[in-house]
Amino acid sequence: MIISASRRTDIPAFFSKWFMERIRSGYYVKVNPYNSKQKKMVSLAVEDVDVIVFWTKNPKPLMPHLKTLDELGYRYYFQFTLNDYPKALEPSVPSLKSRIQIFKDLSNLIGAEKVIWRYDPIIISNETTVNDHIERFERIAAEIGPYTKRVVISFLDMYGKVEAKLKKLREEHGLVFTDITSPDYRAELHRLMNHFATVASRYSLEMYSCAEKMDLGQYGVQHGACIDIKLIQKIFGSELRFKKDPYQRSECLCAESEDMGVYDTCKFNCTYCYAVRSEKTVNKHWEKHDVHSPLLIGQLDNEEVDCSLQLKLFDD
Repeated sequence: MIISASRRTDIPAFFSKWFMERIRSGYYVKVNPYNSKQKKMVSLAVEDVDVIVFWTKNPKPLMPHLKTLDELGYRYYFQFTLNDYPKALEPSVPSLKSRIQIFKDLSNLIGAEKVIWRYDPIIISNETTVNDHIERFERIAAEIGPYTKRVVISFLDMYGKVEAKLKKLREEHGLVFTDITSPDYRAELHRLMNHFATVASRYSLEMYSCAEKMDLGQYGVQHGACIDIKLIQKIFGSELRFKKDPYQRSECLCAESEDMGVYDTCKFNCTYCYAVRSEKTVNKHWEKHDVHSPLLIGQLDNEEVDCSLQLKLFDD
C-alpha cells in the first residue's frame, strides 16, 4: 500500500504532529470527501506501508521526525513544490530564500533522489509572464540543481473553483491570465519549454509533466507519475506492482494510493489551488482539528469508536 500525504492538503507543513501521532497509533481514519458518513480505517503499520509520498511547500515541521520514520523502517520521498509567485497567488508561503534553504537541508538529510522539485503549476499572467518564468526557473535551478534529480512541471488547469478564484484576482488585483497551452500561444510555449529544457540539461535534471494531455517530448519532457512505481523501485530497490489510480484524471499516471488529507484545510490558501474553496472554510475546519484524533478533521462518534474495526469501506 502507498500512502499519499497528501494531494488534498499540506500535511508536512501543517499536520506533522497529527501525522506522527497516527504513525505511533498505527492507523488513521479516512473520510469519503463526497460522503462524510462513509469512513474506513487505514493501517499505517510499517509492514503494510510500502512507501509514503509527501506533497508539500514546506516540509520543515516534519523534518525533525524523519529520523524516527527511518528508525521505524518507513520508506518515503517528497514532492516539494517550489515556485516564485507574488503574494496575490501565494499569500502565505514562506519566503523563497527560506524555502530554497529548506529544500537543500532536506536533500542533505535524505538524499537528492528523494526530493522531487515541482515547478507547478505554471501560471502565465501579466504579473507572471513567460519572461518571468524563464528567469525564475533558471534562478531556482541554479540554487537547487545539485540537490535533486527530477523536476515536475504542469500548467494551470482552469477547474470550476479555480476559475472563480481567478475572476476575483482579475477584479481585485488586475491580473489577466493566459492559457499558454492553447494553439494561439504555441510560439510562446515553444520559447518557454526550450529554455526549461536547456536549464534542466545544464543541471542534469530529468523533466516530467504532471497530468498533461500535451506531448512535450520534443523538449525532453516525459509524461510523469508523481506516485511513480518506477521511481520507487529505483530509489528503494523494491519490486512493487500497483495499477494506475482509477480515481484520478485519465492524464494522471499515478499508482493507486490511500490519501490522508482533507480538502479545505491547507493554510497556504494559494489562490489557484483546487483543494481550497476559501480561507473562511479552512479556518472553520481547523476549529475541528485534534492532533490526537484518528480523523484529520473532527472526531469519531461513540458508535464509530465502538465499532472502529468495522468502519464502512468506500472507494474514492
